[in-house]
Amino acid sequence: MDFTPTPEQAAARDLAAQIFGDLSTPERLAACGSGTDAALWKALCAAGLPGAVEETGLLGLVLMLEEQGRTTAQVPFAATCVYGLLAIGAHGGPEQRARLLPALRDGEAVATGAFPARRGGVRAEGATERATEGATEGTGRLTGTVPVVPWLREATHILVPDGTTRTLWLVRTDAPGVRRDPVETTAPWSAGRLTLDDAPAACLSGETASPHPRTARAYDDVLALARTAFAGLQAGVCAGSLARAVSHTTTREQFGRPLATNQGVQLRAADAYMDTEAIRLTAHEAAWRRDAGLDAGPHALTAAWWASEAGTRVVHTGQHLHGGIGADVDHPVHRHFLWGRQLAGYLGSGAEVLEELGELITRGDRGDGEGHVDRGDRPDRKETR
Repeated sequence: MDFTPTPEQAAARDLAAQIFGDLSTPERLAACGSGTDAALWKALCAAGLPGAVEETGLLGLVLMLEEQGRTTAQVPFAATCVYGLLAIGAHGGPEQRARLLPALRDGEAVATGAFPARRGGVRAEGATERATEGATEGTGRLTGTVPVVPWLREATHILVPDGTTRTLWLVRTDAPGVRRDPVETTAPWSAGRLTLDDAPAACLSGETASPHPRTARAYDDVLALARTAFAGLQAGVCAGSLARAVSHTTTREQFGRPLATNQGVQLRAADAYMDTEAIRLTAHEAAWRRDAGLDAGPHALTAAWWASEAGTRVVHTGQHLHGGIGADVDHPVHRHFLWGRQLAGYLGSGAEVLEELGELITRGDRGDGEGHVDRGDRPDRKETR
């Protein structure tokens, strides 16, 4: 394994760092409320960064998301790239790719995903198939509810998995039967509750609207993409929190000396650094494996576990090392705390992710045969936000 960025990946990361650093300031973030920073999103799309992930791969996206996390920039970068550009590019039909990818690259369209699939959440009915340019594309009607979908209020398209077959469906947010109700989450992600009532949808697979092995592979691949990408975002959030803590403790003096000279402070900061590096390393490994065409499902789960468990520790440490001002909700470090908690909840609790990873490793048939362990119908399964 070699995680050294290619020149293209390094250039995309550096450009992302410059744009996020220049435009995602604490003052602008405070003015955004819970919505998207439209000017920042426009600048990212004008620079071609969303479209760059098609060339730089998942590792390139993870590197850019780390830069977003450092500034907690309020743009649907991860959601659009994962559930839009990468998912449609890898699993969409020819017509879907030709129609949607240019709009997603330019920022005219914003994608998000109603992931992960939950039994009883969304079901597809009335699936049909039609031939287009030598391929067969499916359409159907979706009914169900997803309690929280990130960036739903900004999205033009939603990638929705069927709760039973794991078939992936594309839904337009302006289609009849689609309802979006605002939901305020821990972090200002412009989230919403998605309600589908016989809403028209297009099957993403580009082959068939019926249960098919490819749809299972597509779902598992997109789920691993999301876990890896949001783990990379968490690595950036943690790095930003730790950087603020280091800056504060090296300049703030107590009893005539900087706080950073206290051994207890040094130990907490060292532990947070090691946790942050573990999140970054596991996210990079999962991304590298996916880009190399290797099985990345278990590695994505590993990255998600570190992002959830260690990420929570790091943002708590960052806030704690700021002392009393860390409790100020207007202080920039508090945003890292909120983002770290939100990402941990989105990726799943550490115990939940670890249980799924353990079952995936110990079951010789790899769950459903495609690297996914289906536990959605278990009575002890709890819904998490």
